Amino acid sequence: MLLASWQGQAKEMTFGAGADMAKLVNTSTLLANPGKYQQEASTITGKVVKVCKKRGCWMDLATDGKYPTLTIKVPDGKMVFPMSAIGKTVYATGTLSEQKLDLEQTRQHLAHRAHENQTAFEPLSVTEVMTLYRFLPLGVTIPD
Repeated sequence: MLLASWQGQAKEMTFGAGADMAKLVNTSTLLANPGKYQQEASTITGKVVKVCKKRGCWMDLATDGKYPTLTIKVPDGKMVFPMSAIGKTVYATGTLSEQKLDLEQTRQHLAHRAHENQTAFEPLSVTEVMTLYRFLPLGVTIPD
């Protein structure tokens, strides 16, 4: 009985203006055409796999493409994503940000990721630069 009443009270969470479902695009389409989606607002969806533990300022979403995750990032305090979002499907409306890293920046980024994941990392094994993509949302909806 208690479980049934709790489930009945669960609500969707909305951040900013919420997601605009009329602009829904697959993440694989977004990442295949990054130039277009840096200028044009779109809505992406994905399952949350990680949330910033310190300030809730970013979430990593599983994608449907060659990149395993796409980070949704907001300035600290603008939106605070809860840890309870992990495992839920999220919709986010915004634009794509592209950051081309040089070799040293690429090594530093991958070293940081390895440290977070507590995995071994050999910086000299990295010989190619990478480009980081982040999604900058204006609105996010987490349906329940």
